[in-house]
Amino acid sequence: MKMIKARNLHRDLGYFYIGLILSFASSGLLMNHREYWHPEKFTTETKAIQLQLPPQNEITELFAENLGKQLGIEEKMRRQMVKKGELRISYENHDIEIDTKTGKGEIISFVKTPFISQTMALHKKTSNWWIYYSDIFAISLITIAISGAIMIPAGKFTFKRRGWKLAIAGLVFPLLILLLLG
Repeated sequence: MKMIKARNLHRDLGYFYIGLILSFASSGLLMNHREYWHPEKFTTETKAIQLQLPPQNEITELFAENLGKQLGIEEKMRRQMVKKGELRISYENHDIEIDTKTGKGEIISFVKTPFISQTMALHKKTSNWWIYYSDIFAISLITIAISGAIMIPAGKFTFKRRGWKLAIAGLVFPLLILLLLG
């Protein structure tokens, strides 16, 4: 009787969360490799520009907003910064990158990647309802793992005979990585 309940719980939670599991897993894979590409958006146009910039101490937020308007970008500015001799200004659908010494730079136009940008937003949401839903999801994943471990009733592949060794290996591996990289 216990095995049937564990199997049913395991199956039903698995079915209920399959979409979220696939979404989190696929967007997590994309985020893991974001240093090679930007999965949330893709570039539609890159335009070279040449400007005369003021000294770095005069490059303020107001300057960045006005520069965007002068260059024909009417959308809201998200952030601006000067880092390693480069002025970077981010907007909703554009980025501006300009070398502060030479004034050479580019305007990059982009659009959000359909579906991928929405699934990646799941990793960044911080509203209360999403946090509670994510907590329930985490508890459900723990339940899926435990019910999956106990639902094999007998034989050489049970948790008691073999599964616990794999479970410990699965716990030790990320801990070793954390210790070695930390």
